[in-house]
Amino acid sequence: MIQRIENALYGCLPDKNCREGVLIDAMRYSLEAGGKRVRPRLVLEFARLCGGSEEAALPFACAVEMIHTYSLIHDDLPCMDDDDLRRGKPSNHKVYGEDIALLAGDALLTLAFETLADDKTAELAGDRACRLAAKTLARYAGAVGMVGGQVIDLKSENTNAPLEVLREMDEKKTACLIQAACELGCIAANAGADKRRAAALYGESIGVAFQIQDDILDQTSSNEELGKPVGSDNENSKSTYVSLLGIEKCRALVDELTNQAIEALSAFDADTEALRDYALALAKRNK
Repeated sequence: MIQRIENALYGCLPDKNCREGVLIDAMRYSLEAGGKRVRPRLVLEFARLCGGSEEAALPFACAVEMIHTYSLIHDDLPCMDDDDLRRGKPSNHKVYGEDIALLAGDALLTLAFETLADDKTAELAGDRACRLAAKTLARYAGAVGMVGGQVIDLKSENTNAPLEVLREMDEKKTACLIQAACELGCIAANAGADKRRAAALYGESIGVAFQIQDDILDQTSSNEELGKPVGSDNENSKSTYVSLLGIEKCRALVDELTNQAIEALSAFDADTEALRDYALALAKRNK
């Protein structure tokens, strides 16, 4: 599955033999950084669960991963989190400069929606599914979704933000794009609204759990293990689940959210073991 996702992603990139070839190189650099490919894998798994084809779901999976990658490029910029490392490699702006990194993120964002609107995608998934996927992804990724969460994050620095603000921030900044991935898998398979709602609940639950686990690892891991600077939240005076609740309560909350995600899978008739195991693996990850 992972190799098919990789091949499809790189196949979406424009030819770099052009005057703006450095931009294409910068886009590919961050796409090739890899990571766990959480979001595209979820697209394909939910498509399978709803009886859809992997071929039809692949463009949707690529679109979500492009949005995620653009957000990471921008998140690392000096005007945002100012991180020099991403997945064990220099951040995009450390290699290509802030200007090209910014534009590489912009280009990936727009390429995501070009991919959803492509004629071949429409042939595979249908016009209605493509329109619904574009609307769903835009909503989850935009001002009241991921981007809104990033704004809450920036405005919460040096404020000792309370738990309810932190939860809203993480639901938007992290969970929204994971919810989008789960829903897009259902949409690619033309599943009904009940399955989309169950998928969204699964995505929200593992998304918040994912962020809480990130906060735990930021305190208990090392730069080498995590592939990015640890302790940056403390340096930026950001409230985290760990700073508000402590590590043990955070671990209990991760378990609670993971169980909630697993319960949401009862809405599906097919074998959900892979998604159940995936939720458990994300909750126990150490990098």
